[in-house]
Amino acid sequence: MPVAEGLPFVPMLLPPDTPAISDTRWFWVRRDEVAISDLAPGDGWPQHFLGMLGTVACWGVDVPDDADGPADAPLLDLRRLWAEVPLPEWTVAGRAVQLVAWARTHRYCGCCGQETKAVAGDRSMRCTGCGLLAYPRLAPAVIALVHRTAPDGEQEALLARGVQFSLPMFSCLAGFVEPGETLEAAVQREVLEEVGVRVDDVRYQGSQPWPFPHSLMIGFFARWVEGELVPDPTEIAEAGWFRRDALPPIPPSISIARRLIDQWLAGGNGRRTPG
Repeated sequence: MPVAEGLPFVPMLLPPDTPAISDTRWFWVRRDEVAISDLAPGDGWPQHFLGMLGTVACWGVDVPDDADGPADAPLLDLRRLWAEVPLPEWTVAGRAVQLVAWARTHRYCGCCGQETKAVAGDRSMRCTGCGLLAYPRLAPAVIALVHRTAPDGEQEALLARGVQFSLPMFSCLAGFVEPGETLEAAVQREVLEEVGVRVDDVRYQGSQPWPFPHSLMIGFFARWVEGELVPDPTEIAEAGWFRRDALPPIPPSISIARRLIDQWLAGGNGRRTPG
């Protein structure tokens, strides 16, 4: 049964009272593949409550590697699934993949090696030996569209092609946040490291869960201050300044990078205008 596209998803630890639930949706996860099904899984497979999609209770299921998926839906990786289901369901599927992988890889303590047990009322695993708590891993990463005004007054955006991109595509610059670092400082460091230019006026634009495998992408606009482009060859194949009427191939709408580019194309630069 399809879930209406406009329904909000509310992450939850435990299911609400039964009257609040009209139906149940199962997100079958086998490694990095997921199938969205109305069919309940077999007995004995680990299950994780994900939250509510409207009045539909959503559960993640850890499918054994040698088992088949449900009869009513194919197992697809998240990138393929994105084109097949509404965004709210895809968001739940990403949460399912992350939580199932976390539970599967934290059955034993990383400190003493003893078995762990799920903590009642908390999204954590507690070691039965030393008591160490393990929570779902989340890796924050910044992604920034750097812009500047060219000498002739035209606006330009800095886009780059990563060395590991499988397609000839240009995107915004991105990187993981280091311990002890602010998000704004991470933007400035990553841009300087990857292409050798300095930026300021770093302004938050939005965020996106990115389950590849467990990131949170935090989007910014930043203004070029100084420096010529000198790409780091270990990370960047090529980089350049592009005008609105002469863009290279850019990411699809699945990513926040496309959202930042589209916002810039519409005339935005992240600055608030006096009201």
